Amino acid sequence: MLDGPDVSVMLQGGVRSHAQAMDFVRWFADAWAGRPLQREDGCPEEELAAAEADLGFGLPAALRAGYALFGRRHDLTRRQDPLVRPAGLHVDEALGGVLVFRRENQDCASWGIPLTRIEQEDPPVLVESGQDWIPFLERTSVAWVELVLSEFLFGSNGHYDACELPDPLLPALHSGYLRVDLPDHPMWASEEDSPVRWYSAPGRLVRRDGVQDQSWIHARGRTSADLERIRGDLPGPWVR
Repeated sequence: MLDGPDVSVMLQGGVRSHAQAMDFVRWFADAWAGRPLQREDGCPEEELAAAEADLGFGLPAALRAGYALFGRRHDLTRRQDPLVRPAGLHVDEALGGVLVFRRENQDCASWGIPLTRIEQEDPPVLVESGQDWIPFLERTSVAWVELVLSEFLFGSNGHYDACELPDPLLPALHSGYLRVDLPDHPMWASEEDSPVRWYSAPGRLVRRDGVQDQSWIHARGRTSADLERIRGDLPGPWVR
């Protein structure tokens, strides 16, 4: 029997639709964040309609679904690289236009959907960090899952830590933690910090940034005991 909720089990087979992505967020809010989603966690219809009127076009179904379900839920959307509020959605004129829906907390990076694909139900997402917009994830539904995992990872309840991962500990990571079925994606800060990959075990979540010889891991336990177990499994030079 599992001794805690396991992200990799819930995402086995990957994210296949935006409906499945929303089901995952419902599960994660309850099992990890400790509070089921409530009606007030979503952005109301009138707020989304007003944003669409200001933009002059409708939001893609996958983007709209996330805003409507949990767009106001702070612990899942506004910790590190926050979700833009509907009234703040805007178009960057690069590449013929990119709808920006997420910003790094010091405005060092942005995430958006190219307007050339805006009419798709579940369009791709790009990321920009002061230079060029580059591919981030191939579907908005997958980007929602990544957003929720990343924002919760850096939460403020003390169950987070990070360390540079020594190469000899890679076998322990691979044997003790399952790879979460999300595609490799870039870390906006630098090419050296890419790709980003996710791993999990019951009650434990790990993000690995970068390749061998240059990787960092960010760890989150559902409880303080879960975090201590990660530190024990991977006895690196932990920051905290």
